[in-house]
Amino acid sequence: QVQLVESGGGLVQAGGSLRLSCTASGSIFRFNAMGWYRQAPGKQRERVAAISPADTTNYAPSVEGRFTISRDNAKNTAFLQMNSLEPEDTAVYYCYTKPVAQDQYTWGQGTQVTVSS
Repeated sequence: QVQLVESGGGLVQAGGSLRLSCTASGSIFRFNAMGWYRQAPGKQRERVAAISPADTTNYAPSVEGRFTISRDNAKNTAFLQMNSLEPEDTAVYYCYTKPVAQDQYTWGQGTQVTVSS
């Protein structure tokens, strides 16, 4: 069974940067889609970014041009580089992995990102 471990959250001032990492156990990583959702207090969970096994990426309009998702299959790790952070980006960020053709999600433990104004 795949397990995900997240790291890289923290507190940063507006305009700053953070990089989240999500490391998966198991050998199926390279065949799975990866991505992040986020959830702010009182708000619904929002899809942030995703990357396919073929490195096709897509982003929420609110982060397009500021966030970059990537993956290193040799390290079973996905990354979310977050630049030009805004207070509205404050949330708990959850990484996930899923088989491409199935809605069977495995979630990380979540990491807090706080952006101060």
